Amino acid sequence: MLPQEIFSLLTLFCVFRASVSVLDENDDYDLMYVNLDNEIEGPVLGTEETVSCDCQREHTEWDKLFIMLENSQMKENMMLQVMDEILKVDLQTLKAEMSQLTTNLATAVEKVTSNVVSQIEQALKRNSDQAEEARRLHDSEQGKVLEHVLLLSHNMSGRLGQLESAWLRRSEVEAQETAFQQDKFSPTRGDSLILNSLWKELQQTRAELKASQKWAAQHLLPAGCEIAILFPMRSKKIFGSVHPTAGMALRSFTACIWIKVTEALDKTIVFSYGTKLNPYEIQLYLSRESAVLVVGGAQHKLAVKNVVVPGKWIHLCGAWSSKNGSASLWVKGELAATASDIADAHTIPDGGILQIGQEKNGCCVGGGFDEALAFSGKLTGFNMWDRVLSAKEIAAQSGEDACSTRGNIIGWGVTEVLPYGGAQYVS
Repeated sequence: MLPQEIFSLLTLFCVFRASVSVLDENDDYDLMYVNLDNEIEGPVLGTEETVSCDCQREHTEWDKLFIMLENSQMKENMMLQVMDEILKVDLQTLKAEMSQLTTNLATAVEKVTSNVVSQIEQALKRNSDQAEEARRLHDSEQGKVLEHVLLLSHNMSGRLGQLESAWLRRSEVEAQETAFQQDKFSPTRGDSLILNSLWKELQQTRAELKASQKWAAQHLLPAGCEIAILFPMRSKKIFGSVHPTAGMALRSFTACIWIKVTEALDKTIVFSYGTKLNPYEIQLYLSRESAVLVVGGAQHKLAVKNVVVPGKWIHLCGAWSSKNGSASLWVKGELAATASDIADAHTIPDGGILQIGQEKNGCCVGGGFDEALAFSGKLTGFNMWDRVLSAKEIAAQSGEDACSTRGNIIGWGVTEVLPYGGAQYVS
């Protein structure tokens, strides 16, 4: 039986020898010279001799071999267990950090969006309240309040644009991170649904904000002007009658007015003064995109092109002096056209009729109004002086206090101006 046991032990030794590579080189060197034939001593198995067991004997080379193998296996298991625990802890830490990052990002976006929406709602509410209050304010207060609302609306639009840009950048980063995270954990799907909902709400809020801006721009009067006269349509029955404060016997004048025309045809009358002998003593009218000043008759006129924009407020001033017949047209406070020999040495007679939105051309019994000449839109700040104003004075008429300075012939808000046929005062 002894050779078989030795053969089995040799086989087992070779197997362990091949599988263990962590043994010390000196131990391997000693094991190479183990005398396998003489290590196992004592009686042959099966004899009846009683062998006393010495529990304190020294370990044999085989015992040391097995102990080393067990220690090596145990160390390997411990190392694997430690590595597994380290990997599990690192993975859990990474997962917790990613989850916390996603939660913080979603919370921050939700908080920012909530603040922006709250500010927009407050701005819209203030816009509505201030619009109601502006109807009861004086001229300068009304213009300043509405300008403040417009400025606030533009600021909100800029902030919404920044939020949209941040959202787009966030979407790009999220798309890049999704491929890495989708196999391990998917905590961002719910956040994406929330952010998409907030995105739609922001788009709707921005549309409402633009509508509010458009409404404010349509109802905003020039700064300092409290009221205007509305001409709702072109009609030969719609006009305004002006009764000058002083006489109209003039050798010079300056006339200024704010207008917002709905549509200008070949000849759309802004204001007209005339007598029975000459219905065209003074006229300011629009011809498509042009503004035209007439003094003394249709043959004496001065025009400036490409200044009229339908639906937009524009400030026009016309000045004339009989000395050398000098005439000038001013647009938005700036000189646009000049001419000489316009009705030089002429005197505008008193006793005529001054009207806004129409001309009484004397062609027909009952007034001679023509629907094609009628003005449609709004006008305000109509003033006239019996002298030629300086460039600084004319520029002030189109400034922040457009309706605060009044002419000595016609003063807006003081001189009697009566609307007829559907024309009405609006604020």
